[in-house]
Amino acid sequence: MSATTVADYEPTDRTVPSRARQRARYDRETVHSILDQAYLCHLGFVRDGAPVVLPTLYGRVGETLYVHGSTGSRPLLAAGKADPGLPVCLTVTHVDGLVLAKSAFHHSMNYRSVVVHGTAYQVTDEEECRIALDALVDQVVPGRSADSRPANARELAATAVIRLDLNEVSAKVRTGGPNDDAEDLDLPFWSGVVPVAPAYGTPVPAAGLAPGIAVPDYITAL
Repeated sequence: MSATTVADYEPTDRTVPSRARQRARYDRETVHSILDQAYLCHLGFVRDGAPVVLPTLYGRVGETLYVHGSTGSRPLLAAGKADPGLPVCLTVTHVDGLVLAKSAFHHSMNYRSVVVHGTAYQVTDEEECRIALDALVDQVVPGRSADSRPANARELAATAVIRLDLNEVSAKVRTGGPNDDAEDLDLPFWSGVVPVAPAYGTPVPAAGLAPGIAVPDYITAL
């Protein structure tokens, strides 16, 4: 792991892994790259004394992550309290390959992940809320927010957005092949890596789409 620089996130007790520390990364370039290539996160928090983890969409704007939902959702209601907000742990993971070793013990995955610890707060400023919602749309399909109707006042009133600043952050990355024990190398079992990558199918137009509206370039670019 490279030495921490002024551009890096500062490691903390919660962001330094107990295993495979050499895979940890704290530089903003790696963290932002992992976040920007995904749109699904898992948001963890404690509700009524028990842990809860919810899959949800997110968007990044600079050093802030935005998550949205209904104004009636419990995590967003908790985050809306002025003090102390909602302590959360947010994670994002890419699976890049299945690592198949000679032994069952050494099977693994190639992956890139980010873990963010912090306190989430509800966004109350209307302009910031609009910026956040545009970021959420563009996180899924870059360029889409400019090619769709923005939320109106009624929709904004029914939508809550929480913000989580990127302060206590770490990435973890595994690459390469299996780490077989020397005594297993001659065993008659296949070993190696099966690459895993996301795939997009052919866009399917909505049933009521007017004739002549072509698939936008930013969608075909996917």
